[in-house]
Amino acid sequence: MTVAQTRSTTTNKTLAYPLNAWYAAGWDHEVTRKPLARKIADRPLALYRTEDGRAVALSDACWHRLAPLSMGKVVGRDEIQCPYHGIRFNSAGRCTSMPAQETINPSALVPSFPVIERHRFVWVWLGDPAKADPNLVPDMHQVDDPEWAGDGKTIHAPCNYQLVMDNLMDLTHEEFVHEGSIGNDALSQAGFEVTHTDNTVTLTRWMTDIDAPPVWAGYLRERFPDYTGKVDRWQIIRFEAPSTICLDVGVAKAGTGAPDGDRSQGVNGYVMNTISPETDRSCHYFWAFMRNFSVKSQRITTQTREGVSSIFAQDEAMLKAQQEAIDANPDYEFYNLNIDAGGMWVRRLIERMLEAEERLASVDELRH
Repeated sequence: MTVAQTRSTTTNKTLAYPLNAWYAAGWDHEVTRKPLARKIADRPLALYRTEDGRAVALSDACWHRLAPLSMGKVVGRDEIQCPYHGIRFNSAGRCTSMPAQETINPSALVPSFPVIERHRFVWVWLGDPAKADPNLVPDMHQVDDPEWAGDGKTIHAPCNYQLVMDNLMDLTHEEFVHEGSIGNDALSQAGFEVTHTDNTVTLTRWMTDIDAPPVWAGYLRERFPDYTGKVDRWQIIRFEAPSTICLDVGVAKAGTGAPDGDRSQGVNGYVMNTISPETDRSCHYFWAFMRNFSVKSQRITTQTREGVSSIFAQDEAMLKAQQEAIDANPDYEFYNLNIDAGGMWVRRLIERMLEAEERLASVDELRH
């Protein structure tokens, strides 16, 4: 694959957010009977659970004086009470009670958004509710599959969400940002293949007969304590629109068939990432590291979660510095290299989603 080393006209620009899509609003354990405030794609939300445990997402602004509903409390079966004047709204956003009034103003409602729980996340749909197809929730099944074990955290990243996706689609940065842990010089030397569909991008990279990076050498010893030889390493990065990237990663004893599909002599991990834009300069970065070895070991789960958290802290520092440099140089246009091919396709698919939503909006305007 060859990409011309030319300036891009788009890759440093802030992309808007497709709204006809599912975004993770939080981990399932974060959404409780106590309202949670979270902004997704510039939309402040109040998240809570009904008495029967169903997750709800309402606009975080009371119909009356725009007081944040997330500062209020959940009452009764499914209602949230405004903290300012006590007005109550049900899970559909319809007002159910007003102070000192028997008659409820029929216009008293707040927007309610479709919600679905899957893969340990609460997902919200901010666009046309008629298009909120549960089948469009990104595939992150390893997060709650009993054959995989692991855990994750959330990073409140001080950068545009697209910069996080650029980072994840090009793992050659591991050689430099994560030297001494998961990086080694085989990354930038290895070739790769990029394929795509209408809503996915997949980048595949194999590095055969190499020294295992320190972290992966440690994981391999969990299964094969006496093995110290070379490994075959893989990184298969899959983007699913609008902002989920899952990394199929691992190492196996060199020459034992991993490139041909036999991973029995290795260890496999999935780095699950879904990024929800907050504003054009901040995002919620939800991640988990899942593994298929020593699945009953809480020690490895905790050690891995904290180890990956330390590695991702290095990414966070770089992304923050990059966003600050972009803000300081608003007229600068990025250069694209071969290693940017995956990220460029991601941006292209997002742009297509935005164009499709603009066309639908234009059609609706003509109809009205």
